[in-house]
Amino acid sequence: MSNLKDITLFLLDMDGTVNLGFDPIDGAREFLETLLSQGKNYIFLTNNSSKNANDYVEKMKKLGFPCEKENVFTSGMAAGMFLRDNKKGKKVYVCGTESLKNELKKYDVEISEDDADLVLLGYDTELDYKKIRKVCDLLDAGAEYYATNIDMVCPIENGRYLPDCGSFADMFYNAVKRRPIFLGKPDRTMIDILQKETNTPYENIAMVGDRIYTDVKTGVNAGVTSILVMSGETDEEILKNSDVEPTYIFDSVKNILEEIK
Repeated sequence: MSNLKDITLFLLDMDGTVNLGFDPIDGAREFLETLLSQGKNYIFLTNNSSKNANDYVEKMKKLGFPCEKENVFTSGMAAGMFLRDNKKGKKVYVCGTESLKNELKKYDVEISEDDADLVLLGYDTELDYKKIRKVCDLLDAGAEYYATNIDMVCPIENGRYLPDCGSFADMFYNAVKRRPIFLGKPDRTMIDILQKETNTPYENIAMVGDRIYTDVKTGVNAGVTSILVMSGETDEEILKNSDVEPTYIFDSVKNILEEIK
């Protein structure tokens, strides 16, 4: 088990981990400020593909968190890198937000609103029936099928949730009996990309999040320290029934702060 004081790169989930909607979680600002004062690095690692990196930088700053573009990595960015490196020349229909499409264009992804070789499903907060019909038509015709994230719900203020990309994938499965390949957490790809870009040894990386089936499992899959915080989706019942074991469990990031001081 790694000593938390040896961790030099903290990969942090957002909603449920450092904030709930536009409400900062108690101790989160102090935690980030302490990391900076200790010369350590942190990157907000989110499965939410409805917004691009610039949107998240703006949101984090409004919450009072020190954040620049290098502190954010989204499943949309990971999808863009994957499509650029593995599906070059493929026409992609994006069932996602305009922000996601703009993010993908940065990686020279060829987006098509008509015929496409591949469907990419995101957390589409702009979903309408026209898009639903188009996805079904393309999948029935044999298009390749990927999705940005497996999350079933997205936490919002006052302990409430909204359907996320995983729920949309279930909806399409009921219609066309196909499942996508998910590119975000819990796949280890996002951590592998950041490990390479930051040149940080795996033993000095920690993945911190409130969901066992995405955040913690990503850390386990990548072989890094995994930290579960009980400030979001996971409750004692979910924890008891899970076969994924985090390296550490804390009530919130405030408790991690106390450990690394």
